[in-house]
Amino acid sequence: MTLSTAASKFILITAASLNIGAYGFAPPPASWASKVLNNSGSVPSIRPSTIASSMTSVVGESFDTATNSSDEFQKLSTDISKLKRVLTQEYISFFNPMVSSWYAADVSFDDPMTSLSGVDSYRKNVDMLAGRTLMGKILFEGAGINLHSVTGGEITEDESGNLKISELVTRWTLRVTAKVLPWKPTAVFSGISVYNVKPGGKEGVEITGQTDYWDSINIKPNTPLSPPQNQYQKVPTNIAVQDFLNQLKPEGFTAAAAAPELPYLLLRRGDGYELRRYPGFIGIETPYVRRDYGFGSLGAFTKGMDPLAPSIMKVWNEDDLNEEEPNDKTMTWPLKFTNPGEGTDAPDPPASAVEKAGDGQWKSISIARTPERVIAVRTFEDAAMAPVVRNADRELRKILKTDGLTPREGSEKFVVFSQYDAVHSMGKRRSEVWIELADGGHPF
Repeated sequence: MTLSTAASKFILITAASLNIGAYGFAPPPASWASKVLNNSGSVPSIRPSTIASSMTSVVGESFDTATNSSDEFQKLSTDISKLKRVLTQEYISFFNPMVSSWYAADVSFDDPMTSLSGVDSYRKNVDMLAGRTLMGKILFEGAGINLHSVTGGEITEDESGNLKISELVTRWTLRVTAKVLPWKPTAVFSGISVYNVKPGGKEGVEITGQTDYWDSINIKPNTPLSPPQNQYQKVPTNIAVQDFLNQLKPEGFTAAAAAPELPYLLLRRGDGYELRRYPGFIGIETPYVRRDYGFGSLGAFTKGMDPLAPSIMKVWNEDDLNEEEPNDKTMTWPLKFTNPGEGTDAPDPPASAVEKAGDGQWKSISIARTPERVIAVRTFEDAAMAPVVRNADRELRKILKTDGLTPREGSEKFVVFSQYDAVHSMGKRRSEVWIELADGGHPF
């Protein structure tokens, strides 16, 4: 998270070119190897009593060595567990405070845009990004980060008998919003931080280096998901700068949203796609022939129910149509979602929806239950006509394969796309294709 030092320079340059000053950021709302001790040597031909004495000495020394090594191993594993908890708390609090006792004095920090050395430099950088310094108050506001996981830190022994610690890896998503630019653009970065850790220091283990990678620019094509650090590579700084600047451009006039949006947790901002974790939700579903008929039917049904955006359409591919029992095109509107901590299943439907669905004029409308899931998303701006939607779906599937992600089995038989805008609204429209990922087909 060494973004702010370099970012502030580009912010000042951009703002100066527009004659309006600087701007800032804001957020939304991360196998123990078995140890074998080998003792070898030869015993000279001497008296039995000397042999017995020597054997007792050797066995005792070997036992003491094994015991000491076992104690060292256990202490190291305990210290690593503590470090993981410290990192988790640092991310949750956005490094307020940053617990410097776990970092080497000359620790290095590198991300795609900049490099720093030393704990104090890193702390000042984070404090500025979080708006805890004077410059930060001018340039940034409310920076925050979501930690998805903390992994790694396995202990191994080298040929000399020294214990070593494998790299720790965190996965995270960072959001920052420009403060001074009139359109207040939000920049989003997701990726991993790779921590080099060694025994020693004030806490028993210490971080000697941290390297950040962004999902949008650093993923190596056609590499496996595990271990995560092997899937990433460094790129020239100008690529990172361009990725950042592209997010600062004005969006222009956008179409009005049809309704409040179904919430989600952004897991990854990749190159041309996003990964999102959607909560379980309850919705209503209807088959349709024309999309405007579907909108009209669900709109009339949900009067007074406060449905959510987006409208989610599912259309079967021609090769997968059943001529005897053709698969209908369907449209779904979310109504309620499961809150954090309430599980992964869909919540109970509203009583008013249950009373009406499937009865009388609402015979074609049914209750749809969708559990929590991870969705890959690709945005498109053209009208959601069949060729446009299917092309976006093909492009997304190609990208997912390149980045080592696996769609849910059977998802290739249909396309799912979503629309967020009010019917007949003017301006830049927002439409997306969705592909659900298989369990284990992603790193989250």
